[in-house]
Amino acid sequence: MGRAITMDETLYRYLVDHSVREHPVLAELRAETAKLPKAVMQIGPEQGQFMALLARLMGARRCIEIGVFTGYSSLAVALALPENGSIIALDVSDEWTSIARRHWRRAGVEGKIDLRLGRAMDTLDTLISLQESGRFDLAFIDADKGNYLGYYERCLELVRPGGLILLDNTLWSGAVADPANQEPDTVALRALNEALHRDDRIDLAQLPVGDGLTLARKR
Repeated sequence: MGRAITMDETLYRYLVDHSVREHPVLAELRAETAKLPKAVMQIGPEQGQFMALLARLMGARRCIEIGVFTGYSSLAVALALPENGSIIALDVSDEWTSIARRHWRRAGVEGKIDLRLGRAMDTLDTLISLQESGRFDLAFIDADKGNYLGYYERCLELVRPGGLILLDNTLWSGAVADPANQEPDTVALRALNEALHRDDRIDLAQLPVGDGLTLARKR
């Protein structure tokens, strides 16, 4: 049975060196974030490029991001959007997103990104109440794991038929496959994976990209 290749550091470096075409501001943001204590929260450049490619392939114009951190994923996607494209970016941290805003500005995409600080669930519910359902092309979920199912259900309401929801960290360093691991985040992600597998409202693919990236296309 074919399976994903084992990715050691040498092969990963080869992959990045021979496939990633990173915008200079993305590279600067990645280098700055690498010095932070929570640098592990940032997606890799190959994932950012893959997400940008998906946005281009589907002609995305309106996007949602749940969990901004220092803004690498939102910057990668914003650079791929057309001039009239936009991202509603949700986070709770002014500290981390201040780094994001600075780099969005430097890359010339600040006008495409509408940053909203506060509880993401409340903001998503507000969007639904404002009759924004079915008006988004792409959603990316990379936030607190315990709320993933709630975020997913709301994003499924908000994206159009044929729209795409991306969910990060769904393999959780392999912990989801270890029944002995009953940590709350692991349990939440395991429940998410099981729910998505059963959900006939979507087409599904779970990929060993980064820490596990799940693609759910709304039927």
